[in-house]
Amino acid sequence: MATLDDEDLAGGELVAALRADTAGCANVVHFNNAGSALPPKPVVERVIRHLRSEEAVGGYEAAGAVAEELAAVHGDLAALVGADPAEIAVVDSATRAWLAVFTALPLSAGDRILTSVPEYSSNIIAMRSAAESRGVRVDVVPSAESGEICTDSLRAMLGEDVRVVAVTHAPTNGGLLQPLAEIGRIVADSPAVFLVDACQSVGQVPIDIAAVGADALAVTGRKYLRAPRGTGFLAVRRGLLEQLTPVHLDLHSATAEGSGFRLREDAKRFELWERDVAAVLGLAEAARYYRRVGIGPAHRRITALAEHLRGELDGIPGAEVTDLGTERSGIVAFRSDRVAAPDLQARLREAGINTTVSRAPSTPWDMQRRGLDEMVRASVHYYNTRAELDRLCEVVAAA
Repeated sequence: MATLDDEDLAGGELVAALRADTAGCANVVHFNNAGSALPPKPVVERVIRHLRSEEAVGGYEAAGAVAEELAAVHGDLAALVGADPAEIAVVDSATRAWLAVFTALPLSAGDRILTSVPEYSSNIIAMRSAAESRGVRVDVVPSAESGEICTDSLRAMLGEDVRVVAVTHAPTNGGLLQPLAEIGRIVADSPAVFLVDACQSVGQVPIDIAAVGADALAVTGRKYLRAPRGTGFLAVRRGLLEQLTPVHLDLHSATAEGSGFRLREDAKRFELWERDVAAVLGLAEAARYYRRVGIGPAHRRITALAEHLRGELDGIPGAEVTDLGTERSGIVAFRSDRVAAPDLQARLREAGINTTVSRAPSTPWDMQRRGLDEMVRASVHYYNTRAELDRLCEVVAAA
């Protein structure tokens, strides 16, 4: 397979090889990678091969035959985020990973949670549920003028009663990237747990759990990692792990002993016995594929494509790029003053271009603050090309 390098950011043979490894590139222009990316052939083949094995010999027997490969999955995932394999739990989504940690935190009445304005709705709902059921308080840290969390406000709002600082690294409604390392340095001087939703960022943005000072990262497989749907993982710093008892336990995450039970010592205490083995093997293959492509070069190519798209869209009369942020991801959000976002998405789809519509309920605080209702979201990947970006802009301009 091809491995990107910094001289190939504009395209060329290496990108052509990666596109040849991506069957969907022959059918569509896919700019919905922050929804679910096109999987590469090695991932698809690994999933199918295991399903064929289950078909031939049975599910338990097929899993037994790949026991060593399954045992290595946690190491494959740990390598993506600078964690130890013992700090990794394999789950079915980033939401499940985020909730696994959040619901295991020993929160009580009077505790405070700090979060950011462009927070994802599912996380907001969980925090508000905790406010109702446990009597905790949820405080929203204001955004700086550039869109990121205001770190001065964060520092001022921290206190001994703050138990959690929850931040989404790459919000779903635009290209903003939160300054995780700076947030981590501020939170490190407090008793708060730094919980990061890295759902949209792992697979396109390099992230190291220790370097950014995070206590836990929630990651999905289907987005920029290009893994099967229904996969994800959780990375939990060992020091925090020892303080957490998951809400849901079974014979895989704990052992019955006498009149009680004993938790696993590693992050597998957040896993349950039953899983889609084929999908888990596909997730590990996607992690290896991403590392072979090159985490740094992939990030630089995605960023370059996204910035090029923003520049082209800004030149179209009636189009407005709504992205904020000093540092930005591969997610590009825009709207038209002439065509409603759903209609514009439909026109793009008719032209064979996949995008999605980002609506206010997904990031309600940020959208309300900025007076936004809905935008078209085009999220690029390293297998996309400048020609595909131009094609999208042609359709937008014609609309």
